[in-house]
Amino acid sequence: MKTKVLSLVVMFVFGTFMVFAGNKTKKFEVKGNCGMCEKRIEKAALSVDGVSKADWDKETKKLEVVFDDSKTDVHKVQMAVAKVGHDTEMHKAKDEVYNELPSCCKYDRTAEKADPHAGHKH
Repeated sequence: MKTKVLSLVVMFVFGTFMVFAGNKTKKFEVKGNCGMCEKRIEKAALSVDGVSKADWDKETKKLEVVFDDSKTDVHKVQMAVAKVGHDTEMHKAKDEVYNELPSCCKYDRTAEKADPHAGHKH
């Protein structure tokens, strides 16, 4: 009887854990142009512990990632992508890294993010 109760408790705890820890799918913009960019972006995203899938679409400029939210988050994935030279919604790549990209991978960086404080009255 005790082992049966213990088994039920273990199954309940494990089931509860499975509900809270799991895969999330997110899509966000990543600047890039070509197949070389795609490989670099996806490799950088997959290098983040907890990311199980990364798929960048060069037409939409969107990266779809599947990750275990108990191990990582979108912020860490975007940081990894920016470190290899590609601007994301949250992080801009360092100029020196961007400048080292092959010429076919150099995307337009003139459209900077709008000032988040623009239009606010202080």
